[in-house]
Amino acid sequence: MAKDYTLSKSSYIKGLQCEKQLYLYKHFYDTQDKYSEMQLAIFRKGTSTGILAQSLFSEGTDASSSSHFLYKEGIEKTNALMQNQNQTIYEASFLFDELLIIADIVVKHGDLINVYEVKSTTSVSDVILNDAAIQYHVITNAGYKINDFFIIHINKNYVRDGELDINSLFVIKSVKNKIKSLQKNVRSNIIRFNNVLNQDKAPQMDIGPHCTNPYSCGFIGTCWKEIPEYSVFNIAGLSQEKKFDLYYKGITELKNIPREYSLTPLQWLQVNSELNNEKIIKRNEIKTFLSGLRYPLHFLDFESFQPAVPLFNKSKPYQQIPFQFSLHVQEREDSPLKHYEFLCEPGIDPRTKLADALIPLINAGGSVVVYNKIFEVNILNKIAVDFPEYLEDIEKILNCIIDLMEPFQKRYYYSPDLKGSYSIKSVLPSLVPELSYSRLAIKEGGEASLFYEQLWIEEDYRKIESVKESLLRYCELDTLAMVKIVERLKELI
Repeated sequence: MAKDYTLSKSSYIKGLQCEKQLYLYKHFYDTQDKYSEMQLAIFRKGTSTGILAQSLFSEGTDASSSSHFLYKEGIEKTNALMQNQNQTIYEASFLFDELLIIADIVVKHGDLINVYEVKSTTSVSDVILNDAAIQYHVITNAGYKINDFFIIHINKNYVRDGELDINSLFVIKSVKNKIKSLQKNVRSNIIRFNNVLNQDKAPQMDIGPHCTNPYSCGFIGTCWKEIPEYSVFNIAGLSQEKKFDLYYKGITELKNIPREYSLTPLQWLQVNSELNNEKIIKRNEIKTFLSGLRYPLHFLDFESFQPAVPLFNKSKPYQQIPFQFSLHVQEREDSPLKHYEFLCEPGIDPRTKLADALIPLINAGGSVVVYNKIFEVNILNKIAVDFPEYLEDIEKILNCIIDLMEPFQKRYYYSPDLKGSYSIKSVLPSLVPELSYSRLAIKEGGEASLFYEQLWIEEDYRKIESVKESLLRYCELDTLAMVKIVERLKELI
């Protein structure tokens, strides 16, 4: 096999998921789907967590190569450092039988080494064990004696109190016995994957649940190109098992679903709406929903981010930290809208400042309208738990929450252009086409989180102000969208 197609632990994991993915990744790398900003952010979190975990070990030496393509440089650095009697190495490279792995942390004491693989997850999955198993295979066959093999992952129960406690933030778990039991499979998998890579063309593999499990494949655009843009895979609430059951029966278009096929009433509503090109408007149900709204109306939306490493006291890994809100208030049906907004400066805990800004703006007795209430409810509940002084005021807000998603989730209103979705990003252009997220720099909540995190490290004043403005306009549109959707629902009845 040519050295260009040397297996690595990442390509090995891809092969376990799908041999076709492995082949395309190695032979047609440039044709894979473009990474989203969210995917890139996940990669960055993993890298930063790995660097932080290095502080658990003193006086380590970085053996990484100057470029991803110069892997031999990393191997040479590692080999030189492994000559020392006692040595801690970060990013240690090992090669055996044209299979390259890079171990996050290696600690050598005499003839024995301990290997540490760092993950930004909060548990040890089968994928992580397979990752560790391939490393064990390469390192031991390269001639080194592994005393133990550990996974370092984030402790989901850690609550920050004062300075960051690295030893409490991370869990160090031995997996040596588990990965030793996988070694027979590792050897057979390597042979199989090498045979796949030496073929003249990609293996014939149909699409299936493996396309997104355990990770979303980078070649979905290639393998799914024959699937219609609107297909059985867009039926809301339909299990993956049933979606692929239809697909394996040769059914991808909604018009070909047998009438006797087992779908729920709401799923048939979606299918029939598409086939008949008709809107569903259940006026009585919409009227009942709207009758539950009490003035003054407060249209509320939060934005949050989830740092893997807790930045603030009374916070845990991956906790949703709200940093922004937009609030449109309408005192009476005929009164003008008032808009309020809050965006916390980066570098400080935004939670109490957000609560202090929000609570005085909510008038008792008026409805608090949100879209997908589970998010806002969880945010408010967590503030109340972490800061009990806000409990009474937050409970008042919680008791007034109305979920505007309900009439769309329950299909009181449905249009073929929704294509099974009831997200606000789909509902808005269907009901209020003159409003759109397309012209905004930020188009969805995940991007808002990324933009806010950029503020923590950005030094250019103009960029900082530009990002702030983008965040404010995005969040404002979320609440204005709710205002306009309610207005449109009133017109429908």
